[in-house]
Amino acid sequence: MSGHSKWSSIKHKKAAKDAKRGKLFTKMIKEITVAARAGGGDINGNPRLRTAVLTAKSNSMPNDNIERAIKKGTGELEGAAYEEVQYEGYGPGGTAILVQVLTDNKNRTVQEIRHLFTRYGGNLGENGCVAWMFDKKGLITIDKAQVDEDRLFTLALDAGAEDVRDEDGTFEVLTSPEDFEKVRETLDREKITHATAQVTMMPKSTVTVDEKHAEQILKLTEELEDHDDVQSVAANFNIPTEFLEKAS
Repeated sequence: MSGHSKWSSIKHKKAAKDAKRGKLFTKMIKEITVAARAGGGDINGNPRLRTAVLTAKSNSMPNDNIERAIKKGTGELEGAAYEEVQYEGYGPGGTAILVQVLTDNKNRTVQEIRHLFTRYGGNLGENGCVAWMFDKKGLITIDKAQVDEDRLFTLALDAGAEDVRDEDGTFEVLTSPEDFEKVRETLDREKITHATAQVTMMPKSTVTVDEKHAEQILKLTEELEDHDDVQSVAANFNIPTEFLEKAS
């Protein structure tokens, strides 16, 4: 929608700033550890681990850190036992929010997540309350300066992508979870550098919020993403550009 920004676009604009935060490495290490525990330490036979490692390397994580995280996951080194949890809730203005968490203390984490929802005018819901509003998709974001739109469209769709969208300064390549690795590898071979690449939850439709709720929803989603245990946040809101500028 012209003149609006979705949460996925807003997150992309924050990426450069977030990459400077030390806690980003901590979140990546958790993901590598859990991926290795779930599917083994061989990146060639574990797509989730391969994606996590490539993401870490693209953010300049040292190889030693990556190797230690893998060994903690496979049990070669001692490490915390992280549990994967998904929280669902309602944000201001009738928005829906999914929060993916890796935690070694679920009771502590759920209390902190609930507090954030309440603080910014939302409420944490029961399992299943909003998950049906989202689909699991592969999402690859690419700066427009990286590639011509027609070339990207042809390469991505030939590799199995479902769609290529022009989203406020970036291209979004959408795939099924099963085709995500194939599409990402195709773009890598063509030297098309991505800003982000992950399997995530994407909203089936979006809700446009008013000025009051725009500020609240931005603060809530940013606080959630900043939480040490939160790996990703998905939300289904649009914010009119003029409201976004005031809230920034």
